[in-house]
Amino acid sequence: MNALLTVNDVRLSYGDREVVHGVDLHVPAGPYGLGIIGESGSGKTTIARALLKLHPVTSGSITFAGANVLALKGSALSTYRREVQMVFQDGDGALDPRMSVLSSVSEPLAIHGTVPKPQRRDRVGELLDEVGLTADLMSRFPHQLSGGQRQRVVLARALALEPRLLVLDEPTSALDVTVQERVLQLVERLREERKLAYVLISHNLAVVDRLCESSVVLYEGTVMESGSTRDLLDSPRHPYTRALRSAVPEIGVHRSALTRIGTGVGTSPAGCTYSERCPFALDICRKEVPALLEVDGRQVACHRAGEAMTLPA
Repeated sequence: MNALLTVNDVRLSYGDREVVHGVDLHVPAGPYGLGIIGESGSGKTTIARALLKLHPVTSGSITFAGANVLALKGSALSTYRREVQMVFQDGDGALDPRMSVLSSVSEPLAIHGTVPKPQRRDRVGELLDEVGLTADLMSRFPHQLSGGQRQRVVLARALALEPRLLVLDEPTSALDVTVQERVLQLVERLREERKLAYVLISHNLAVVDRLCESSVVLYEGTVMESGSTRDLLDSPRHPYTRALRSAVPEIGVHRSALTRIGTGVGTSPAGCTYSERCPFALDICRKEVPALLEVDGRQVACHRAGEAMTLPA
């Protein structure tokens, strides 16, 4: 499939410390979802910020619709920021408490000059209706909205500029279960109606499984496994992916042994970053960084990816 967004060997740092180590991403034109999976501190949000040019890229390339994103300036950069929008994790923190819903959602329309001022109120009403909110909320401020309503306002604002790609950073993590379901249904509907592509950042495997055709599994800024979401979750090949999968509770399924994969701490100074936590690790795992190779139709960075591994006694 032709890529809308391509990320090639991107490395990201905070000061002198590299936190993302050579990540590749491939997102076709929508409707399509790519999931980035990993625990807290794995580099998911840093990657998201880099896609929006909110975090500098140390090395590597980002291409959107054939254009070099890292070289964009002026009007070309403005166009890119219309076409790629971010939905932040915390709807409360993403909205200015001093601005009404009308002001928040119409602000990008004013900045980019896409809708004349006399028509903006009507356009905001259409956007609110699209995300399942009523026009009478326009005069309210963030503290007067529920968590689900705030998240829908953030989504309406992101949709205001007719983007081709959304970056969704844990869009349901701050919501209760029933509200999460309504937001997920909304994303499913919008992706089909608007032919949206998106990068979904999450540690919730059920959400990724539901919304994403393909996924990338990160551990400490390194890709452990990538490929079809269904393949990754049904038959994970990397021990870390198996650990994440085993941590999801299922009625009638006992996986206590597999949870031992994630009980260690620290990382090896050389070799695989996961080797100090992995019960399958060999001497080579602590000495040599595994290449990302194709195994069973997906990419896996593990020296033992081709083996049928069982936990040691």
